[in-house]
Amino acid sequence: MNVGLNLGEWEQIVLLAVLRCESNAYGVPIRDEISLCTGREPSTGALYTTLDRLEDKGLLRSRMGTPTAERGGRARRFFTVTAQGKAAIVRAQSAYRRLLEGLDLLKEQA
Repeated sequence: MNVGLNLGEWEQIVLLAVLRCESNAYGVPIRDEISLCTGREPSTGALYTTLDRLEDKGLLRSRMGTPTAERGGRARRFFTVTAQGKAAIVRAQSAYRRLLEGLDLLKEQA
């Protein structure tokens, strides 16, 4: 079995949000996607700390966009999930699915 890199819940959420944002994956849309899908309101600092950590682990790659006047001449930093990042998400989500097999948790809450 290939154990690979273990991801925490928050790291998975951030990676999945980056994937969902596709080519528009920079701070604000990533944060909005997390909020929309999870109801969480992450601070900018927490989000960027995690994005930096995921990039250091090789799970994300970032690039600077073109500076824009609307941002006072500052450029946006765009993120993409690497092949290693996608593999880590697949491993983590596959493990959750295997653990959920045979359990009907929704019925138990009724």
